[in-house]
Amino acid sequence: MRFIADLHIHSKYSIATSRDLSPENIWKWAQLKGITVIGTGDITHPGWFKELKEKIVPAGNGLFCLKKKYRSHCIPDSCNADVFFLLSGEISCIYSKKGKTRKIHSLILLRDFADAAKLNMALSKIGTLTSDGRPILRLDVKELLKIALGSSADAMLVPAHAWTPHFSVFGAASGFDSLKDCFEELTHNIYTIETGLSSDPAMNWRLSFLNKITLISNSDAHSPSRIGREASIFDTEISYGAITDAIKTRRGFAGTIEFFPEEGKYYYDGHRSCGISTSPKETVKHNYLCPVCGKKVTLGVMHRIEILADKKMGFKPKGSPPFYSIIPLNEIIAETHEVGVTSMTVKKEYIKLLQDLGSEFKILMDVPLKDISDAGSHTLQEAISRVRAGHVHIKPGFDGEYGKIKIFGSSPERRLI
Repeated sequence: MRFIADLHIHSKYSIATSRDLSPENIWKWAQLKGITVIGTGDITHPGWFKELKEKIVPAGNGLFCLKKKYRSHCIPDSCNADVFFLLSGEISCIYSKKGKTRKIHSLILLRDFADAAKLNMALSKIGTLTSDGRPILRLDVKELLKIALGSSADAMLVPAHAWTPHFSVFGAASGFDSLKDCFEELTHNIYTIETGLSSDPAMNWRLSFLNKITLISNSDAHSPSRIGREASIFDTEISYGAITDAIKTRRGFAGTIEFFPEEGKYYYDGHRSCGISTSPKETVKHNYLCPVCGKKVTLGVMHRIEILADKKMGFKPKGSPPFYSIIPLNEIIAETHEVGVTSMTVKKEYIKLLQDLGSEFKILMDVPLKDISDAGSHTLQEAISRVRAGHVHIKPGFDGEYGKIKIFGSSPERRLI
């Protein structure tokens, strides 16, 4: 069965997240987006752990369902579908290794609450789990992998947003040059990385040492409406074992749904306080310094990939699954009406389109363009047609600043502005 999964989100117990991130709202928004399997996020936090145990129940497949008494009746019939939760959580490891401070974020996937309890017990002896849904621990990420596997042989550790400059396995500020440098003799237990918003599979294909692992995508959502801004596609039975096996082997892994990476916060190099954004070539020309203040710029994902890549752009390893670049539907609607994303106009049309055509992913990827025109407008049809073809205009993100993306411009082609 073909389905979409978003395995990395957060709860209301994480710092800088929406108070609306409850199991009920996550369940609701997964259906609106068209997601079948959603990560719980923050499984290490005692408060969230307790709430999840109260509100979700085993589905018999290593996944969980929301109890019926917590289910809302305000889901459009066109979006109504089964949603399964997969126990997951992100952990921040800060430690020193090989003469450098490392700050690595990892996503942990778990089969059941008993395994999660074992993991939490072990981690609670190292640091506090109560202050943040994404705990910060003074722990080598290799040791975290050992602890996770000690909690359950079925556990999986995924290097999260693997290229983000400050908090990732390959980040320019604190990362490593390879998975082996990080995980050493345990590297064979790493089957995947999460590419993150500022990179896509095509960028990662340029590194030969990544060609044998699976590239997955997740939203890392901090609010319900951000769920599914990136996701992974599976063609397997719906179960924990089938999902993790597909990640390990690629059998049944059908691809990813991506941000346009230029829109990510760390695509280009730059210095946000000075408003300076530079391509890798421009950064080298300026000796890695901001041309305004003279301080070092933050190196972006594209630059880091250029440093480590051993293949030219355009190389695609044999057998690599496809990926699909999208713009969230509410952003497309906003541009067609020339209004803000949070405006009432956008909210009303968003719900109407879902009622008429189905979930957001279905509209963005599958619904015939004529049906979109009939339910919305010719302008919306043209906008979605251009997004599907990759004909967009992007001012790249840099140093924590999201890129600016436009669909309509002087020429219908994907280019930087």
